[in-house]
Amino acid sequence: MSDAAFWILQLLNALQYSMLLFLLSIGLTVIFGLLHFMNLAHGALYMMGAYIGISITSATGSFWAAFFLAPLAVTAIGAVLYFTLIRRLRNAGPMNQVLVTFGLIFVFLDIVRLGWGDIALGLDAPTALQGTTKFLSVSYPTYRFFIIGLGLVVMATLMTIVSRTQIGAMIRASVENDDMAAAMGINVGRLFFAVFCVGCALAGLAGVVAAPVFSATTGMGISILIPTLIVVVIGGLGSLQGAVVGSLIVGSIETIGAAVLPGVASILIYVLLAVILVVRPAGLIPARV
Repeated sequence: MSDAAFWILQLLNALQYSMLLFLLSIGLTVIFGLLHFMNLAHGALYMMGAYIGISITSATGSFWAAFFLAPLAVTAIGAVLYFTLIRRLRNAGPMNQVLVTFGLIFVFLDIVRLGWGDIALGLDAPTALQGTTKFLSVSYPTYRFFIIGLGLVVMATLMTIVSRTQIGAMIRASVENDDMAAAMGINVGRLFFAVFCVGCALAGLAGVVAAPVFSATTGMGISILIPTLIVVVIGGLGSLQGAVVGSLIVGSIETIGAAVLPGVASILIYVLLAVILVVRPAGLIPARV
């Protein structure tokens, strides 16, 4: 552990995992903050992105086709869910929302088992991103650098949109007070749907990007959902900055903790979650202040 290369490697692993968590958590936190809807099926959309991406790559022979088309396919699935269930359940109360979307997890599990089987499937990284790249004193997989870069680009793009554009101002206003935003002439319903679709697309993107690293399994949606929810709670509901901070914290604790304190790493994020809920129930950077 005294070796500098060890810490550089762990920091890179933490950053790569944090970027995947960010791609998932930003959609989930803004959907909750804007629609006041807890979509537990968000992890299932991540799983669908991975499996659909594998199928597209198999059919076209191109990872990049899957990279662009899988998020669109997941967005289409999300749009169907929105018009058939989510829009109807917005005012049904949190318990109904949780029960229905929890049930959707198992619906998607059975869909995947019927369509792809119950075995792990792999996806090769594109040729240009295979191999390793030298960084300081370590050789690190080039594809994982790509994930880090992709997450940072998405993060910067979303921050620019939310903080510097008219659409971003409309989103911030709707998260703060959707009734007042509607009174000012903002089509809140259309904005809700657009944000929901963006969240679904990012979940699908995270799935297809994660497949070459973690493979696609029927349990991947459930296993990623728990840390994603913790990111949302720690960072603050509806907060882009909170999703960034929460992702970095959870990603670092899970990755570095597993290497340094493997015996207790699995409970560290739950301890942190309990502390945050007691000290700052609204999260570190809540959207509403």
